[in-house]
Amino acid sequence: MITGLLQPIKGEVKLFGERMTVPTKQSFSRIGALIESPTFYENLTARENLKIIADLRGTQSQDSLEKALSLVDLENENSKKVKQFSLGMKQRLGIAMALMHEPEFIILDEPTNGLDPVGIQQIRIMIKKMSVEKGVTVLISSHILSEIEQMADTVGIIDHGRLLEELSMDEIKRRNRHYVKMTVSDGGRAIPVLEKELNISDFESISDREIKIYQIDENFEEVNRRLNNAGIGVSEISLNKGNLEEYFLRLTGGGTIG
Repeated sequence: MITGLLQPIKGEVKLFGERMTVPTKQSFSRIGALIESPTFYENLTARENLKIIADLRGTQSQDSLEKALSLVDLENENSKKVKQFSLGMKQRLGIAMALMHEPEFIILDEPTNGLDPVGIQQIRIMIKKMSVEKGVTVLISSHILSEIEQMADTVGIIDHGRLLEELSMDEIKRRNRHYVKMTVSDGGRAIPVLEKELNISDFESISDREIKIYQIDENFEEVNRRLNNAGIGVSEISLNKGNLEEYFLRLTGGGTIG
């Protein structure tokens, strides 16, 4: 909708402080986008592909082309044809195409999809570099939440086309605290032991047998001993680090990501 490929059914799009109806040449000059998989002339080099795009856009600056290649670490690929590129290199070249006219705002749709761990790391580093060094605002759409957690400073959680929450990554971490999960034989009998004998108040009963304890500095050897002495069996004690995926599942009720 921001790029004009789809029209909103209702509502409006505001960008750079202005309401956008039909994207204009002026607004397009400030936006870059990579939607799904980039396509290229496979028999040409990265530089030759970018030169064609620059000519189509009316951008004659060789400096902009070289800056884009440098930002995605492809400036030394002088003779290799795109058909010889790895998937990660092609993704980076696609981002270079979207960045070549030096936009203020760029949209990336699943930029790490299908990449190996090395390719994912390269894209992650490059996105951070764009934001920090170039001041570019990057909007990423992705279902790989572990990657979003490492890249984003603000997260919008969408479920079935509805924006449920938009908040900072710091706020998600604050809400999604680390905890120790205990699986016991009888949660109802375990709670009085935790409260009265052990003075543990910051916990949550999530089922008849599972308890989350947020006071992770407790002596859990002693907790285990007290519960056993009360005739309550303990089958699991595990430290869990809350993450974005867990927060998403809790917020959406654990439905399928779509």
